[in-house]
Amino acid sequence: MVTRLAKKRLVRLLKDNPAVCLMGPRQCGKTTLAKGFAGDYFDLEQEADRLKLELMWEELVAGRRLVILDEAQSYPPVFPKLRGAIDHQRKRHGRFLLLGSISPALMKEVSESLAGRLALLELTPLILPEVGQKEDSLWFFGGFPDGGILQPRKYPRWANDYLGLLAQRDLPLWGLPATPQVTSRLFKMVAASHGQIWNASQIGSSLGLNYHTIDGYMNYLENTFLTRRLPSYATNLKKRIVKSPKVYWRDSGLLHALMNLSGPEQLLNQPWVGASFEGWVIEQITTFAKMMDFSCQDYFWRTSNGDEIDLLLETPRHRWALEIKLSASPSLGDFTKLRKNAALVNADQVFMIARVKSPLTQVNEGIVNLASFLKILEEKES
Repeated sequence: MVTRLAKKRLVRLLKDNPAVCLMGPRQCGKTTLAKGFAGDYFDLEQEADRLKLELMWEELVAGRRLVILDEAQSYPPVFPKLRGAIDHQRKRHGRFLLLGSISPALMKEVSESLAGRLALLELTPLILPEVGQKEDSLWFFGGFPDGGILQPRKYPRWANDYLGLLAQRDLPLWGLPATPQVTSRLFKMVAASHGQIWNASQIGSSLGLNYHTIDGYMNYLENTFLTRRLPSYATNLKKRIVKSPKVYWRDSGLLHALMNLSGPEQLLNQPWVGASFEGWVIEQITTFAKMMDFSCQDYFWRTSNGDEIDLLLETPRHRWALEIKLSASPSLGDFTKLRKNAALVNADQVFMIARVKSPLTQVNEGIVNLASFLKILEEKES
C-alpha cells in the first residue's frame, strides 16, 4: 500500500473547511485515497448511486459521517444541494469530500455554487518520495498506479487504453469540441513537442486548424491535468526574453507510450531523452512542492541568445534557479554558466539536478540528484 503525501494535507483541509474538492486525472488514486477515510461513498457516474444519494440526502446532511462524492462533475444537480447544506451549518467542517477529474476552470458548478465554501487540493500520479528507490522505473512508466510503475507488464497497453478513452469519451463529455481522431493526433503532436517552446500555429497548421482553436484545445488538456505549459519568467533585464511558454506532457509514462516506446531499454537511445528527463524532473519538483503546501510559482527563463534556466521556483523565502542534466558527471563549466544566469534573475538558490550518486553542495548551491534536491527543498521551505 502506497502512502500518499497528500493525505496529511487532506486531513488538515477537512478539519478547516466544510468541503474539500480533491482534483486530479482519472486513475491517479483519488478514489483509493478517499476510501481510506470513514465515510459514505457515492460514485456519481453511476445512476444507482445518484438515486441512492437523492433518497438518503436528508439523512446524510443530518449525520456526522463524511460524504464522499466521486466524479462530482458528472452530476451538476448535486452542487446547489451542497451549497444549501453548507450554508445552513457553515461552521461544521469535514462534511463533504468531492472528487473530480477536471479542474474548477471546467467544473463551472464549483466556481458558481461553491465559491468560498470549499478548499481545493490536487492529487497527481505517484511521485518519487511515494515509491521509494524506483527512480528509473518511475521516469519510464510514469506515476499512474496501473500504468506500469507497480506492475510493469501493464505498459504500454494500459496507457494506450487510457488515452483512447480520454479522446473518445471523457474529453468530449467534458466539452472538448474536437473529434476523437483530432484529439488523438493532438496528443501525439504535443508529445513530439515535449520540452519545446509552445507553437500553436505550427501544430494548428499540421491539423488544419488555426492557432486560436489549438490554444482552446490545449486549455482542455491542461484543465484535465494531462499537459503543462510552463510560463516564461519576465524580467526587466536589457535582454530579449523568450516569452512563449514551454509545453510538457505531465506524466512521463503517457509521454513514452505516445512516442511508441515498448520498453525501458529503448529510452536512452531516443534523441529526445533529455527533454523527457527534464519534464519528468520538473513534474516531480512542482508536484512535491504542492503536496508539501509550499507556496511557489514555477517558470522557465530563456534569452534570445540561448541563456536558459530550466526551472525557476519563486517562494516567499527563496528564488530557486535549477538546471536539469541527464548526466552522471555534469561539468563545472555548466554549473558556472548556471550560476551566472541565476545572478541575472537574482536567484539565491542555485542547483543543478543530475544523475550523480554523490551530491556536491554548499550553503545555497550544489550539484545533486533528484532525491537529494527534494530533501533540500523541504528543509529550506518548511
